[in-house]
Amino acid sequence: MPCTELTFKSVDGVPLFYRAWNASRPGTRAAILFHRGHEHSGRMEETAAALAAAGMAVFAWDQRGHGKSPGDRGWAEDLGVFVKDAEAFARHLEREHGVRMQETLILGYSVGAVLAASWIHDYAPPVRGLVLAAPAFRVKLYVPFALTALRLRRRMGGKFFVKSYVKSRWVTHDPDQQDLYDADPLIFRQIAGNILLDLRDASERLIRDAGAIVAPTLVLSAAQDYVVSVADQKRFFDGLSSPLKEWHLLSGFHHAVLHERERAMAIGMIVDFAKRCFDRPAGDGASLLQAHRAGFTQREHDELSTPLSIFSPKRWMFAAARAWMRTVGRLSDGIALGWRRGFDSGVSLDHVYRDRASGSLGLGRLIDRVYLNSIGWRGIRRRKQNMESLLASAIAETRAAGRPVRILDVACGGGRYVLDALRRDGANGTTAVLRDWSDASVRRATDLARELGVPGVTVEKSDAFDRASLESVSPAPTIAIVSGLYELFGDNDRVLESLKGIAAAMKDGGVLLYTNQPWHPQLEMIARVLVNRDGAPWIMRRRTQAEMDQLAAAAGFVKRSMEVDPWGIFTVSLAAKA
Repeated sequence: MPCTELTFKSVDGVPLFYRAWNASRPGTRAAILFHRGHEHSGRMEETAAALAAAGMAVFAWDQRGHGKSPGDRGWAEDLGVFVKDAEAFARHLEREHGVRMQETLILGYSVGAVLAASWIHDYAPPVRGLVLAAPAFRVKLYVPFALTALRLRRRMGGKFFVKSYVKSRWVTHDPDQQDLYDADPLIFRQIAGNILLDLRDASERLIRDAGAIVAPTLVLSAAQDYVVSVADQKRFFDGLSSPLKEWHLLSGFHHAVLHERERAMAIGMIVDFAKRCFDRPAGDGASLLQAHRAGFTQREHDELSTPLSIFSPKRWMFAAARAWMRTVGRLSDGIALGWRRGFDSGVSLDHVYRDRASGSLGLGRLIDRVYLNSIGWRGIRRRKQNMESLLASAIAETRAAGRPVRILDVACGGGRYVLDALRRDGANGTTAVLRDWSDASVRRATDLARELGVPGVTVEKSDAFDRASLESVSPAPTIAIVSGLYELFGDNDRVLESLKGIAAAMKDGGVLLYTNQPWHPQLEMIARVLVNRDGAPWIMRRRTQAEMDQLAAAAGFVKRSMEVDPWGIFTVSLAAKA
């Protein structure tokens, strides 16, 4: 089937190559394909033709550093760059080809399946269905201690590459496909070491948190897969929350299930699954508005709230960690502040944002540096950067639309990122109302506004969950911010009331910036060791990104863009009032 060759610009301006089949055909159904590692979109042509013959517009892109896309072969700064490219590709298809995610099937192949699952998990696009063909959730590294050696090599810095051991005869029984693989000049053998490690870490996160995925999902596994672990594919499948999910173990298949001798059977399964996804009523997915009452994150919260058995080794491990942090750990200013005011408090976050280690004696400073370098606090600092980036975009977009820039931050803490944004924006008539329930935060924001000399700022005490108070904000804000607040409260009813209050205060077209914490690798340690602002155990109920986006949508906001840190811990989303 004829295809069109095109390019799109990703978030950093890099032009990436893609192929399109049926792109100009009238209709609403579409499919987006993610190719295997080392390969390119041209290798997906047979599958694309079958989907196109079933009436879909089909699009497949060459990941950066692959095929006809630019970049060092097999390299990116981190795996998250590929996932951001996927989001940029989807947004491009929406703009240029009229593709609606609600009418789109996603197909990922091997490494591409991990990227597709990561995108669905982290960005939560409301797609019709997800197909994962031989997902590379755990690449088999046959060399002893290979993973440890790779992690040590990464600590040395610089780019480094690993040559693939995979031979064409190990991935397909079809001799013609073996020859095509060996002769393809766009296929390369290397993969960057950092990407291989990120792939392993992302896969473990996806397996542990598969319940966050609610899209209908088909997983195809090869019974004779010498490249990746089939057991991990089944673990992922078992954890899915999808209302429609299927797993097929393909007997006699090697890893390249879409290039095997009997590939027509696998491709037929994909087409049949796609048809069933599209035959379901639009929007017939799981509602997550009551996930705080029933759902896998609520079950997780309940487990974290239950004391461990006295015979549990983890109980004593966490007790030892808590004792250490309450004694020696207090030499660190950050840890001492956390015990006094709560590790989730605004003053604790101010210390994390400053990222300057301090403490008693040299040991206290060293402990504080380790504390500030923990994965959660690195994610918090990246969240701040992402918020500042999206806030700058929102200000520019609002001004370009001819609307006044009036910012409302409903839980400002110290207000630093808003005040810094106003200072960078200059004297352009921008105003801001900074609110917080804490007297200490109100004082800090007031002092900081005075210190920075930022005009047009009002700081006031208010409850971000008081819907009537939010609705009364005047003049109507054109940009509203909720950062780091909803993550601290597991009750969706309260969050929805807050969002509805913000929506009522805004006119159509107003912009909302909201944060979320869909994942945290240290969730149990935090719950069993640290305390919150009230002095109680800091037990969080995570919200999946799909859940948070549904809450925003229920209040009348449509998400338009999103940023996430490389570890998938914190997200910042930009939405507009419909």
